[in-house]
Amino acid sequence: MKSNSMTVGKYHVVKPNEDHPLPDSHKLTVKVTSSYGNSYHSAEKVESGQFAFTAAEQGDYMACFWVPEHSPQITVTVDFDWKTGVHAKDWTNVAKKGQVDAMELELKNLYETVQSIHEEMFYLREREEEMQELNKATTSKMFWLSFLSLFLCLSVAGLQFWHLKSFFEKKKLI
Repeated sequence: MKSNSMTVGKYHVVKPNEDHPLPDSHKLTVKVTSSYGNSYHSAEKVESGQFAFTAAEQGDYMACFWVPEHSPQITVTVDFDWKTGVHAKDWTNVAKKGQVDAMELELKNLYETVQSIHEEMFYLREREEEMQELNKATTSKMFWLSFLSLFLCLSVAGLQFWHLKSFFEKKKLI
């Protein structure tokens, strides 16, 4: 996720039997964190919930769902919807609040999409520069490693030649 991008998530436990209430063993503990360990949402023993935040840092974000241990083992199904960026905005509410016509709403949506693509292009350029520098550094290291390896092989060959020559001279074969 890019920094400063809007994120919205909704989740709920799918009831195994619609006629009965959800047992406590099927209630979730939920935690949404960034790759740096910052917590953005936390809930315990819930059937459903939602979260929304603006990403403060760039990177991977994780949503962890777990239930308490239960014997015998149970399977819990979670319906989870996570939207980021342009998709996180509720455009129908924007239209109701601003009382704009459909064309203006579509233009706002397209403008947000173009801005998102533009920011993504800059992000990809930045990542490409990082990858190029990493490639250059790796190439340089491989050149020096190859040079060192060649020098080492030639040195060992020279030592072998010198040892064999002195051996044969001692044995008076040369």
